[in-house]
Amino acid sequence: MTMKGYGQFCPIAKASEVLGERWTHLVIRELGAGSEAFNDLRRGLPLMSPSLLSMRLKSLAAAGVVQRTESDKGVRYTLTEAGRELKPIILAMGTWGQRWARGKFDKKDLDPSMLMWDIHRTMKAKYFGAKRHVLLFEFADYTSKKRRWWLVIESGEVDVCMKDPGHEIDLHLITDVRTLTGIWMGDIGLGQAIRSNLLRVTGSPRLKRDISTWLGTNFFAGIKPVV
Repeated sequence: MTMKGYGQFCPIAKASEVLGERWTHLVIRELGAGSEAFNDLRRGLPLMSPSLLSMRLKSLAAAGVVQRTESDKGVRYTLTEAGRELKPIILAMGTWGQRWARGKFDKKDLDPSMLMWDIHRTMKAKYFGAKRHVLLFEFADYTSKKRRWWLVIESGEVDVCMKDPGHEIDLHLITDVRTLTGIWMGDIGLGQAIRSNLLRVTGSPRLKRDISTWLGTNFFAGIKPVV
């Protein structure tokens, strides 16, 4: 379904006809972050239904914002020149949101699936070198299949797993989703979380010592919220 037009020639109105549908900005955010496969886009948008994601991708392709490419490796979605010009606009929206729309996170805003997907994308993989390292993140406030997450880092690549990959664990981190979200968003310092026992870390002394070096943060983490 195409969004109903505003009946105005104003460029802001015309842009809103393309970008004003629910989830559209977040789809562009994920594409701008490098996700190209449909399933990767879904992992960054876990609450968006597959049918709605497909609909948004089709409408963005029709508007010339997204290009759909088929190959023997499957279907890939990438931003066109018009889509890439939206990236600074999306980042500006994020900056505004961090400053003026943040407030405190409600429980409904906290999702381990999206958090771990984002953390895996910002992990400083080069720190680990070519050797395989396995990190186990455990959320003590969850009892479901979302309780444990494994990050497998090898040769500059980071994979996120919901099932035990069967390798030896190099570092085990136990916390809750709110605390790790706060760390990733820059609201809680790593040292503060460890000292207050909100984050318990066991395993490799080197990895534990350098955790602030290899654990990335959100792009907007350095921006202080006004409200």
